[in-house]
Amino acid sequence: MSTIASLIDKLAQERDLPDQELLELITTTDSAANELLAARADKMRQQYYGKKVYIRGLIEFTNYCKNNCYYCGIRAGNGQAQRYRLTKEQILDCCAEGYRLGFRTFVLQGGEDPYYTDERICDIVAAIRAQHPDCAITLSIGEKERASYQAYFDAGANRYLLRHETAAPEHYARLHPASMSLANRKRCLFDLKEIGYQVGSGFMVGSPYQTPANLLADLRFLQELEPDMIGIGPYITHEQTPFADKKSGTAEQTLRLLSILRLMFPYALLPATTALGTIHPNGRELGLKAGGNVVMPNLSPVSVRKLYELYENKICTGEEAAQCRGCLEARVRMAGYEIVTDRGDVAKSML
Repeated sequence: MSTIASLIDKLAQERDLPDQELLELITTTDSAANELLAARADKMRQQYYGKKVYIRGLIEFTNYCKNNCYYCGIRAGNGQAQRYRLTKEQILDCCAEGYRLGFRTFVLQGGEDPYYTDERICDIVAAIRAQHPDCAITLSIGEKERASYQAYFDAGANRYLLRHETAAPEHYARLHPASMSLANRKRCLFDLKEIGYQVGSGFMVGSPYQTPANLLADLRFLQELEPDMIGIGPYITHEQTPFADKKSGTAEQTLRLLSILRLMFPYALLPATTALGTIHPNGRELGLKAGGNVVMPNLSPVSVRKLYELYENKICTGEEAAQCRGCLEARVRMAGYEIVTDRGDVAKSML
């Protein structure tokens, strides 16, 4: 434990470790080491963000997707999925309700749905920007051409979330069909940064065939990208995918990596994800205590929430927006933190 403790101290001070030492932290199963990592990560997040937890209003506006990622419940090949699309008016209604509840960031998330052309996305973004000029607009709609990203940015979007999922090419190929490539996903992320978006990336923890070396590659890629937000969550199986027989990731490993990320990227916005709350009853609270500082309540209409099923047994699918917001605020307060209602921009200026 003394060796692990010294590595944690070193990481907190230098924000990096040599590969072998970082692998030692990634793979430790010592509960005391995990607790120490979480404590140091919490101290680091409080140095940059205090006890503030930022809320993002999540609007899952389409579960159509042209891709066939092997781990995803809304993959194109899932013939059992009940598909839906929200209209522009429904999306604007979600934003209006969210604004009334104190949200100042809206996250439009969906599958890669060809119905939503660049023109439609720009129209929706411009309408949200006109109605809520003081809010941040985040898109999470997958891989696009640079010109598309530029058009969304010009229409008023200012943040974009695109998880790289895994930074190891051979691992990426085992999780995705041959029509998709890690090189293209990375190209998208760097295009987004160059355009001027606040960029979020991240990866699944415990995904099928993942090795400690793959996780190390994820951390090294994030060092190269320097994203503003890093979203990680446990891989959770879905019975209507080719990975139905694979084991889910664990809360323990996810929390450990969340703490490592906080120490490596002290400025980053790190969500305590719904997936973490799905795999552990107190997952989101533990995520905050391990270095997280963002939660994303669902603003989608209750009628469609169960249909946006990337993985099984997703929590908070039956709550109205106000209930979801109130429940999360109570959980955040119980964990010792406070929800704030501003935009919650990244704290890179403190570096």
